[in-house]
Amino acid sequence: MNAISIKDLVKTYPNTEALKGVSLEIKKGEFFALLGPNGAGKTTMIQIMTGLCNKTSGEVSLFNKDVYQDYQEARALIGLVPQEFNFDIFEKVYNILYYNAGYFWIPAKERPARIEKILKDLGLWEKKDAQAMQLSGGMKRKLMIARALVHNPKILILDEPTAGVDVETRQTMWTYLKKLNKEGTTILLTTHYLEEAEKLCDRIAIINKGKIIKVDTKDNLLKEHGNKKLEDIFLQLTK
Repeated sequence: MNAISIKDLVKTYPNTEALKGVSLEIKKGEFFALLGPNGAGKTTMIQIMTGLCNKTSGEVSLFNKDVYQDYQEARALIGLVPQEFNFDIFEKVYNILYYNAGYFWIPAKERPARIEKILKDLGLWEKKDAQAMQLSGGMKRKLMIARALVHNPKILILDEPTAGVDVETRQTMWTYLKKLNKEGTTILLTTHYLEEAEKLCDRIAIINKGKIIKVDTKDNLLKEHGNKKLEDIFLQLTK
């Protein structure tokens, strides 16, 4: 089964065509990378998948749930970690997760156990009573991931999840995300750290100027281009 199915997706703005008939399938349980330069259309795709942006035309479904016709069911399947911090910086860490669980109809009696497990897994339990503004940049990134996972989504979408994070924290997050994927969560990653995609992902799609220009397994992509670094392949395909 496909976790994400996108067919002929178009998004136009005045004087701009952000997506030009994009089609893409991501299998259940994959760790999939969507790579592209700034302005390529990555974030627009994610916004359409999560209901933050209306499509112009095309189809998008998550586990066969149309993101428009079956909006509530489709949205509950996704945990989104956006590029920018978008939580209340004055709120306590624990409360941010508690309230977010409520948005997804998680019963109040089930929330404490879920929150404790996620915060402990991400090394944030000792910060549960701290205001978000008191966290380091790396801890804020982890909080974004924790919030996205509190309703046990089948799909985790990570839009530049380790931007501005130190090397040690990045490695810790990679280990956690690989574990999450092995447990069955489908993960869609966008990143400008191409080493990150190379380390984590099974398949890679490269998008440029609103079009998918390449989709293949990481191994095939490297082999096809003479085992060059992914960064060199990316630059060659998007120039």
